Amino acid sequence: MTPTRLIFGKESIVKLPEVMRPLGKRVLLTYGGGSIKKLGLYDRVKELMQGFEIFELSGIQPNPKYAPSVLEGVRICKEEQIDVILAVGGGSVLDCSKAIAAGAKYGINVFGIDASLPKHEIAEQAIDATYRFLPMLWRKKNNYKNEV
Repeated sequence: MTPTRLIFGKESIVKLPEVMRPLGKRVLLTYGGGSIKKLGLYDRVKELMQGFEIFELSGIQPNPKYAPSVLEGVRICKEEQIDVILAVGGGSVLDCSKAIAAGAKYGINVFGIDASLPKHEIAEQAIDATYRFLPMLWRKKNNYKNEV
C-alpha cells in the first residue's frame, strides 16, 4: 500500500519539487478543462516542476470516461515511460488519474471491474488507490445516491 502523505497550508505548493523528486523525473500532469490555467495554478506548477520532464493530459471531463481520457493517459504512460502522475484539479481528475495508474501499471480497466464482487476479490484485481475508486464508480454506474 502506498502511504498517504498530506501536505497543506499556505504556500505548501512550493514543496512540490521536493515531494515529487523521489518519485521520478518523468511526470504525467493531468488536469481538467482549464480552471487551473485561469487561476494561475498551471503556470505555478510548471514553474516549480522545472527540471522534470512534463507530459500533459488535459481536458479530463467531469465523471471521466474510459475513452478517451483513461486510454490516452495509459498510452502516454507506456509510450513515454512515465514515473509518476501529478493530478491537479478536483475529484474527476484524481479519479481518472488513479484509473490511468492502474491501467498503465497493471493493465487493469477499472471501469470493467465488477463492483458487486466481494471486496477481497476486487482488492486482488486492483491497487489500493483504484480500490477506493470503485465505490464511486458503482454509485455513478447504478445512479446510486447516498441518503443522509
